[in-house]
Parts: sequence; structure tokens; C-alpha cells
Amino acid sequence: MRYYIDEHIYDFDLGAALNDISEQRREQALKFKFELGQRQCVLAYLLLKKVLREEYGIIENPTFGYGEHGKPFIVDHPEIHFSLSHCREAVACAVSDRPVGIDVESIREFRESLVRYTMNDAELQQIMSAERPDVAFIRLWTMKEAQLKLTGRGISDNMKGVLADGTNYKYTTVECAGRGYIYTVCEETRAAAAPQHSRQSARRQGE
Repeated sequence: MRYYIDEHIYDFDLGAALNDISEQRREQALKFKFELGQRQCVLAYLLLKKVLREEYGIIENPTFGYGEHGKPFIVDHPEIHFSLSHCREAVACAVSDRPVGIDVESIREFRESLVRYTMNDAELQQIMSAERPDVAFIRLWTMKEAQLKLTGRGISDNMKGVLADGTNYKYTTVECAGRGYIYTVCEETRAAAAPQHSRQSARRQGE
């Protein structure tokens, strides 16, 4: 499994990049009204292309299909699992030979009403007793989102119970509080018990 975090959202030629990606992804990017959204959409795709080239030797632009609940997959390569995410500060991409989810979120203003709506009692206590409740909340939120992206269920009305089955999943969470964001990668622990032949690494572009 490989994943990349790239903070350099404005450090590439958007026009050239739009010409270097699939028509499908270009149309998706141009649906964003503002340049930031376009850049995030394009950069996530470029990171995916990079991993596919380095890990699998795939040089053509991937085309996406979508499952019942909107989870994307790569047409012609359903055996390759991937997940994309972005926030104002960074873009994230994870690729694996088994289901994977990644979520990156900005550390934003703490809203107790949202915390109480999405977190169970134990999580709420953990957040409220933390030195920085805003960071503790986003950390747990990224864990929930990453798991939902792995399973393909998406945001649900039962966000409080998302992490209840935690023994089946492994979470790698990195707090980049100084840079204003947190990200989590979620993997299945049941699959992890089987022999693995892929390499695992995490890189922050430009460092």
C-alpha cells in the first residue's frame, strides 16, 4: 500500500495539467466554480497517476467507474483499490491491492453541536477532555471518513457508530496541526493477516 500527501496545491501549471489528464477527470475538475477546487481535483488525479505508474507500470490515464454508493474504481483494473481526498491545505491519495480509505481534513472551528451529533459518548468524552478539542475531533472524524470510504458506504446517519467495529480495521493517523490539517488511512486488519507483496510508504511531496 502506498499513499501520498501533497501540500503544493498551487505549485503546478493547471492548464498544462488539465491537458494531461483524462477527459472524464477534466470535466469533473472544471465543474468546480473556483480555482482551488479545480486544482484539488486535478492534483488528486495526478497523485493517483504517479502511484499507478510507479507501482503497477500503468502509464495511461485511468478511467473511473462507480459502485452502488458512488465508490470509484478503475475501469480495466478493479483489482487495484484507491482512495482520494482533499482539503484546503493538502491533497491525499492511497492505492492498495485491497480495500483502502484515506481522508484529509482541515482543522477548523470547534462546533460542539456537530461533535454531539457525530460522536458517541466515549468519543465525546475523549474530545472534550483533550488539550485541543478541535484537533481531537478532526482526528476521529478522519478515522470515520476513511473507514466509510474503504467500505464505500459514504456519510451515514449513524456516524456515532462508525468506529464501533474497530477490531476489523487499522488506522494510521497523522496530525499536521502546525500545517492546519489531519489525515487518516484505513485498512482492513483481516486482509492484513494474509501475505502481502506490495510495498508501503508515505511521502509528503516536496520535502
